[in-house]
Amino acid sequence: MEYHNPVLLKESVDGLNIKSDGVYVDVTFGGGGHSREILSRLGPEGKLFAFDQDEDAAANVPQDSRLTFIPENFRFLKRFLRFHNVRQVDGILADLGVSSHQFDVAERGFSTRFDAGLDMRMSKKNDIDAFQVVNQYDEANLRRVFYDYGELKNAPAIARVLIEARELDPITTTEQFKSVLSRFLPAHKSNKILAQMYQAIRIEVNHEMDVLKEFLEQSLEILKPGGRLSVISYHSLEDRLVKRFVKNGMFEGEPERDFFGNFSVPFKTIEKLIVPNQDEISQNNRARSAKLRVAEKK
Repeated sequence: MEYHNPVLLKESVDGLNIKSDGVYVDVTFGGGGHSREILSRLGPEGKLFAFDQDEDAAANVPQDSRLTFIPENFRFLKRFLRFHNVRQVDGILADLGVSSHQFDVAERGFSTRFDAGLDMRMSKKNDIDAFQVVNQYDEANLRRVFYDYGELKNAPAIARVLIEARELDPITTTEQFKSVLSRFLPAHKSNKILAQMYQAIRIEVNHEMDVLKEFLEQSLEILKPGGRLSVISYHSLEDRLVKRFVKNGMFEGEPERDFFGNFSVPFKTIEKLIVPNQDEISQNNRARSAKLRVAEKK
């Protein structure tokens, strides 16, 4: 199965500052591009643990005794590393968002390009899918999803139109969804707005913000002092969480200061924000919105 080029491959793995005998985690294995690059830099004593909740990803796992593949959501990072008797690691890499493969498989329902059932689950074990969000959420929750996760100012109107339409017939496909909301999709920016709508539903279906928070908190606990965190995000909601956590060890507010006005933070930033160069963007369209942040645990 075709998986596209991993985004910011060299930069994200360089950020881990790999030691040949170190222990590393790739929490978003996907097509295995980042994992293969990590393995190429590890010696025979090194170890890599790779997580992916998407059942399709298991087909890409290379035969390598240094690699342990864990077919689970990375919100369970600490639990499954403990199961493998690993308490601390030297580096963790995360490439957030939807893989190119997931976008390209029409029936998954992630892409605005195809007609498909309303699904958008990254794992078939998910407790909800896009159909349930669109057809069963009440108006207040639909407003919340489109406003908070799609950053759509007209979320109340979108929610009302969906409620009215589904009272006549369930909305079962992505084409129906587009048709019902066509009044909000002016030709000159329909792709952008539709992408925001899809993003909102996908984040809700996969609990992406909660998962990211849980992962970041666990990564701080699991990294050794001097261990590196390398995170690629694709939209402002993700990047904001990563940026705040790396800066303050918190998602909201400011850390408490001592009597002298000083405060301690758990990470130090290794690089300023890294974004793909024009060459990479021209070769891999998915890279256009990528942002990489690298931090080291103090």
